[in-house]
Amino acid sequence: MTSRLLLVRHGETEWHAENRYAGVTDVALTPKGVAQGTDLGSWAVRSGVDAVACSPLGRAQLTAAPAAAALGLTADVQEGLREVDFGWGEGRTIEEMALEDPEAVRRFREDADSGAFPGSEPVVLAAARATGSLRDLAHRHQGGKVLVVAHNTLLRIALCELLGLPLGRYRRIFPRLDNGAVTEIEIRGTETALRSLNVPTVVPPAPAPGPSPAGD
Repeated sequence: MTSRLLLVRHGETEWHAENRYAGVTDVALTPKGVAQGTDLGSWAVRSGVDAVACSPLGRAQLTAAPAAAALGLTADVQEGLREVDFGWGEGRTIEEMALEDPEAVRRFREDADSGAFPGSEPVVLAAARATGSLRDLAHRHQGGKVLVVAHNTLLRIALCELLGLPLGRYRRIFPRLDNGAVTEIEIRGTETALRSLNVPTVVPPAPAPGPSPAGD
């Protein structure tokens, strides 16, 4: 039986404006990030979500909370969905790291697996724990829809692992997951299909009509 997992990157955090790597550091949501969680809650009700799961980090739990509350559910906090520990890169921008060690940044950009930042969690281990959690959720909610709130890097690595794509190229295959947007996959046994990527939960307003062309 097929399970549908609705993967969501948590709302915007205080480090997004500076583009800092927030792995295991528990960075607070911005007001925009809180609003993204509220929008996600409304979307989850409209979409018929059956269960909610999230990372143990505060930014993910706070993003998932409105959906769980609106659905009358308790979020299933999964340790396997915690963001990757970036080691040397934690809390820093890529520009700051490049000034200190441009070769380390070059290796990371070339292959994020073999060139992972010093002291960071190996990509293969992050992939194993993330996919373990996602497959467990799919198994326990067969035939249902599970909203999963986690993190940009972890979810991209998991997508590569589930779809049989090179782990070290996750940054090129999936350049980013947008805050609060939904990426849907189907899991059926050992097979995974990608149904959608980065779908917003709020439809932007249509542009105001402009003046009619001359002669109309």
